[in-house]
Amino acid sequence: CCFPTVLLKSLGLKEQYHREKLSLSKILQIDEKTMTDDPGTCKSNVPLYFLKKLMMVNVTARTVNHPGDSNCDDVSENRKRNFEDLFDSQNDAEVFNPLDIITALFLCSDGFVQQELALKMSMCQFSVPLLLPNCDTKQCTLMLWAMRDIVKKYRPPDLSESKGFKEERIVLSELPMISFVRLGECSLSKSEILNKLLSNPQQYHDTFVHHNMECGDSPRKLSDGLTEITWYLPCGNKNMDIFSEPVALANLRGDIAAHETQFSFLCQTSAAVFVFFDQLEPECKLLTNKNHKAKIFLVGNQQSKSFTPDVLKDRASELKLTTDNIIIKTKKTNDADFVRCLRTTVSSVLTNPGLKMSIEQMTNIAHELGISIDEDSPECQAGRENADAITAEIKDTFKFKEKQFHLQGQIWKELTYLEKEEFRLRKVGSEDIEKYKSDLKMKKEELRMKQNSHIQTIFPSLPDIDYVCLNYILGYS
Repeated sequence: CCFPTVLLKSLGLKEQYHREKLSLSKILQIDEKTMTDDPGTCKSNVPLYFLKKLMMVNVTARTVNHPGDSNCDDVSENRKRNFEDLFDSQNDAEVFNPLDIITALFLCSDGFVQQELALKMSMCQFSVPLLLPNCDTKQCTLMLWAMRDIVKKYRPPDLSESKGFKEERIVLSELPMISFVRLGECSLSKSEILNKLLSNPQQYHDTFVHHNMECGDSPRKLSDGLTEITWYLPCGNKNMDIFSEPVALANLRGDIAAHETQFSFLCQTSAAVFVFFDQLEPECKLLTNKNHKAKIFLVGNQQSKSFTPDVLKDRASELKLTTDNIIIKTKKTNDADFVRCLRTTVSSVLTNPGLKMSIEQMTNIAHELGISIDEDSPECQAGRENADAITAEIKDTFKFKEKQFHLQGQIWKELTYLEKEEFRLRKVGSEDIEKYKSDLKMKKEELRMKQNSHIQTIFPSLPDIDYVCLNYILGYS
C-alpha cells in the first residue's frame, strides 16, 4: 500500500486528509456541481460525484468512471483500426478503483459523514468497511461508530410461524461471522464468488466490488487491507432464503501474508474463515496460530498452474483438516456447482456456529491486536458518557415518557385542549370573551413553564455541551 498523498491529491481530498475533515454540511451543500448529473472530466470531481449518487441511494454510485476515461469509443469514423489495435488496452487513462474512492472518503471524513456513508451504503446493499486501513499510520481502525446507525430487520427461524421479526442496531446483533480471505495469488475471484453466494439465481447483486466490475480491475492503491462486512438476514420464506440463519460476512482485501493483523482479528471473531489459495507452501504458518478460534476451510482451484494436490494433502494433515474442510473447484466444476458447494458448507457452519459475537463485543480483541476504534476519540467518549447518564434511569420506556416527557403526557393534552378552545370558544358562556381568552393564555403559559422546568432536569448540562458532542449524544441515545 503506497503513501496516500498522491492519490488523495488526484481526488482533490489532500486538504481534507491532513487538515479539516469533510463534514455533513459540506457534502449536503447545493452548488453548481450538485445540480448536474455530469461528473465532468476533472478527477477531483469523482469523490463528490460518488457522494451525490450515494446520498440518493443510487445503486450505481460505485460506477465512478467518467466519460473521458474510456478509449473504447475513441476510434474515429474516418479511421479504421489496425489488427494490432485489437490487442491494445482499451482503457489507457488513469481510473480509480471504487474501493480506493470509498477508502479515501472514509479517511477524509468526520465521524458523522462516515456514519452517513455507511448507512447509505448499507441501504444500497453494498458492503461497508469493518476495518479501515490507513497507509500513513500503518494501522487499521474498527469502524464501530460508523455502523452504529445501521438498523436491520429480519425474521429468524424461531419467529417464522408467528410471523414476527427482530429489529435492532446491527452493531449490537450477536451473529456468527463468516470471513473470506486470500493467501498469496489466487486465480479465483473471491469477491465475485461471494456475490454469487449471496444472490438468488434470478436476482444477482454486486454486494462486493470485484475484478469484472467497471474499474474493478484498476490496481488498488489505498484499499489493500480493507476489510468489508455485509449481512445476510432471512425473511422467513424458505423458497427465497439462501440461509435460514442470520449471518455476517467479512471480506479482506489483499494477501493475508501482508495483513496479518486483520487476519488475526477475523480468526478470533469469526465462526469460520474460508481461505482462498492457489499455492499453500510458502505461507502455511499463518494458518497454524493457536489463538485462532475460527474453523478453517481451504478453497482452491485445480485449474491453476501452481495448484499441487500433494502439497495440499500435506498441509491439510499439518492443520488437522478433514476433507469436509477443503473445497476444490475441479476442472469439471462450473461456477454454479462451485457456489452451491460453498453455500452448503457455509450452511453447515451456521447450524452449529460455535461463536457468535456483535461488532460492539469485538472491541476487546481489536485493542489486544493494536487496532484502533473510531469510538475511542475524546468527543465520541464524552458523547457516550452523557448519553449513558441521560438514559441510566430509564427502566420502563412508557413510564419514563409519562413522567419526564410532558410534551407527550398530561400537560400536552391540556395544552392541546386550550389551543382548540382559543379558536372555538365553546365554553365561554356569558363571560367576557377578551377576559376568557386572556385566562386561556395565562393557563398555557403556566403549562409551558412546567415543561421548561423538566427540560433542565433531563439535560442539566445541555448549555455546556458543544455541537459535536451533542450529535454524538444523539447517536447513542
